[in-house]
Amino acid sequence: MKYKYNPPYLIKKIFNSLQWESKSDKILFTFDDGPVPETTPLILQCLALHKIKAIFFCVGENIFKYPGLYEEIIKGGHTIGNHTFNHKAISSLHKNELIEQFEKFNNLIKRKSGDPVQYFRPPYGKFNLSALSLLNKMKLKTVMWSLLTYDYRNDFDVVKFAVNKYLKRNSIIVLHDSIKSKDIIIDSINYTLDELYRRGYRTGEPAECLR
Repeated sequence: MKYKYNPPYLIKKIFNSLQWESKSDKILFTFDDGPVPETTPLILQCLALHKIKAIFFCVGENIFKYPGLYEEIIKGGHTIGNHTFNHKAISSLHKNELIEQFEKFNNLIKRKSGDPVQYFRPPYGKFNLSALSLLNKMKLKTVMWSLLTYDYRNDFDVVKFAVNKYLKRNSIIVLHDSIKSKDIIIDSINYTLDELYRRGYRTGEPAECLR
């Protein structure tokens, strides 16, 4: 299944084992698809400037290619989430393929940090009941969103529309650590921050927003 912008209440109610919104009265920034040299350093610099801690739903093969960027994310005090090893839509995979995508990522991170991965986000936002059952058995918390910015379309006007219409005080925001969003990613972060501060909202850290 796949949902746009802020998914409808009924979907959140049916799939209430997934986390769609922040558990605190604070907004959580999340970044999908990295790390990559074109955007990760820019994002980390921007987040550090604003003293924001985010969760990066990384692709395992990108961590394997760019271990230094992974280390920079960790040094920045951010959280790593599982976005599969090869960015595959889990709704189209058989059980053994699912297990391989989940475990290959988790094992890579465990070798690097010694800590288990706690969070998962499905690529493209697609999932099915069998995948969710397997994720539950593996004790991976599935984190969706309440604000998808569509920054990967590389159109800043689309991001502004999404933020203006769907931003709430407990939003989980999806942005992309990807070459597709390179030209607008910093403007997108800054615009979102300007808007949330204008409304009197606050940002939170992964541990408090995803508890």
